[in-house]
Amino acid sequence: MDLYQIDDLEFFEQIARSQSLTEAARTWGKGVASVSKRLSALEARLGVTLIRRSTRRLTLTEEGHRYAAGALAILQQKADLEDLVSHQHGELKGRITVHSTLGIGRTHIAPLLGEFMLQHPQIHIDLELSALPLNISGTNFDIAIRVGALEDSRLKAKLLARNRRIVCAAPQYLDNRPPLETVEDLERHNCIVLRENNADYALWRFGAENQQQYVRVIGNMVSDDGDVVTGWCAQGLGLIMRSSWHVDPLIRAGTLRQVLQHVPTPHADIHALYSATSQTPRRITAVIDHLREGLALRLAGA
Repeated sequence: MDLYQIDDLEFFEQIARSQSLTEAARTWGKGVASVSKRLSALEARLGVTLIRRSTRRLTLTEEGHRYAAGALAILQQKADLEDLVSHQHGELKGRITVHSTLGIGRTHIAPLLGEFMLQHPQIHIDLELSALPLNISGTNFDIAIRVGALEDSRLKAKLLARNRRIVCAAPQYLDNRPPLETVEDLERHNCIVLRENNADYALWRFGAENQQQYVRVIGNMVSDDGDVVTGWCAQGLGLIMRSSWHVDPLIRAGTLRQVLQHVPTPHADIHALYSATSQTPRRITAVIDHLREGLALRLAGA
């Protein structure tokens, strides 16, 4: 295909995703000189410089960033429209941007997205992991994975898996400490706390949603990393309160032991949040269904 037959938006979106003009040229099977000439023609038409060239890499100007973002949005809208009017048939195509917190993102969401890509090779996945949850309203993310309470009613929420936070410790810790029969007994124990979401992290919640009990725990170890906290617990250094999705495998293996099982804890279910539009793109519903089905298998220990 002649490079001049490619739509300007499609042409520049590919350029913006490339590390260099050489990489972009390789995509189309053309020479670098041909790509550079096509790019110069586009810049001349717009009357701006979109890219600063160098021998090793290309850098988008401010105008280039703006044009690339707009091109991506328009091209995705075009793909969604074609998918809608084609009566929901054919291969899934397009980009899916996902945000997730670190723990569940690394352990479950990333592998499941990899499986989805193998099934749908024309999909492009962009996954961002963060220590903090994200409200996707006003962002460019298609889906946000949320563990715990939901707050923004302007978004659609799809339940991916049931989840609760539970208290547990290593057997070697429990065998040498006072028994745990009530939540008040926590005051006599070393509690390892996870600092997250800028919340009062030393306040552990128990009870049903409409009748909660708060217990302020004390301990000599605090971290903002869930894996670190769980590792300390497995060493026998204290109690933790963590999501069942995270510690259930360790409990099944005997590395940790759940305590206060008779005391209910509030739900901390896993949801996929996405924009509440009248027509959700097929690729979004497909990947959410894949995450829901995959999590059911993975959390069951399959």
